[in-house]
Parts: sequence; structure tokens; C-alpha cells
Amino acid sequence: MENYRIFDSELDKLAHKVKQMCSQVNHQIIDVILALKSTDVVLAKKVIVNDEYINHLDVKIDKLCQKIFALQQPVASDLRYILSALKINNDLERIGDHAVSIAKRIEPLQDYTQLAEDLKIDVIGEKTKDLFSDVVELVKTHELSYADKIEIKAAEIKEECKKIAATILTEMMQQSEVVVVAANILIILNLFERIAGYSTNIGESITFVVNGEIVKHKKPNDNLNE
Repeated sequence: MENYRIFDSELDKLAHKVKQMCSQVNHQIIDVILALKSTDVVLAKKVIVNDEYINHLDVKIDKLCQKIFALQQPVASDLRYILSALKINNDLERIGDHAVSIAKRIEPLQDYTQLAEDLKIDVIGEKTKDLFSDVVELVKTHELSYADKIEIKAAEIKEECKKIAATILTEMMQQSEVVVVAANILIILNLFERIAGYSTNIGESITFVVNGEIVKHKKPNDNLNE
């Protein structure tokens, strides 16, 4: 009985740590998008420095999962959560890394704020922030309606990033002087796409936790072929 109480306590601790990790990454997303919108180099540097705390949480969550596995063999529902927590933790850590990568590319944009504004990079940033707010709610509540919203919003972000990238490539061919800054913007767009992709992964992981359904790579008519 004592082992079960310890096990439940560690599971609660794991859930708390995952929510904490998600909240911290959310702060990074909010800060880096604000820094990008205002080309605030000081705030961008804060994002870079704060990544150390995310890395610290990442390690703590991995070690906690290992500890829980060592306590006893989990039942199916607990096992789903522990496995998903490891995956979610990894996805959150990668999103945090991408926020840092965006932050590192803000300083070169200082002399090209109008170009970034014309290309609607700030709009993509706001949509990414809105997307990740759904990720936070999903991790907090396990309400799968948020997973559906994440999938739809992520697809929209990816599509818009591709359209802006095509415009940038045209701009680069017409104005050679913007090649360097345009290349930075292309990288930022790619990072936003990746954040959207990892957010979708988290939606899939929570879906697996809630109902045991593996939705990765699943197409709408897959059920007909089972």
C-alpha cells in the first residue's frame, strides 16, 4: 500500500512538472514574439538566458519518469501517461529551443522592421502565440477539443508560412540587398512551422493519454480500413 501511495505521489509530481514546463515554454513564446514584433534585443536576450531553466526542467522530468518506472510496473492508463509525458517533455523542450533560435535572429532585423511588417511576420507570431495558448490549456485540462483546435491552427500557420516564404524568395531575386535579412526571416518562418508541428505532436500525445488512440499519421478514412 505504501508503494502505491508513493507511486501516486510521484505521478502527481510528474503532472505538475509537465504543466510547469508547458507554462515556462509559453512565457518564452510570448516573450520572443513580443521581441520579434518590436525588435527588442534586450527581451530577445532574456529568452536566450531563460532557456537554461527549461533545460533544467527537461532533465528533471526525464529523471522523474525513470524513477516512476523503477517503483513498480504501471497499469495501462498510467503507462500511457508516463510514456506521453516523456514525449510531451521532449516536444516542449524543442519548442523552447526554437523560441531561442528566433530570439537569436531578432537583432539583424532591427534595420528592416518595415520589411518584416510588410511580410506579416508579426501576424504569424501572434497566430503561433494563440496556438500555443491552446497547447497550455490542453496540457492543463486534457480537454480534447483543444487538440482539434491545435491541429486546425497549426495547419493554417504552416500554409501561411509557405505563402510568405514564396513572397520572400521573389523579393530576394528582385532586391539583392535584402538577401541576408530575408534569409533570416525564412529561418524564422521555418521555426514557426516547427513550433506548429511540435504543438500538433502534443495534441496527439494527449489524445493517446485520454483514450488510448494513436492518431499519429492517421488519415480520416483509416477507421474504414481497420
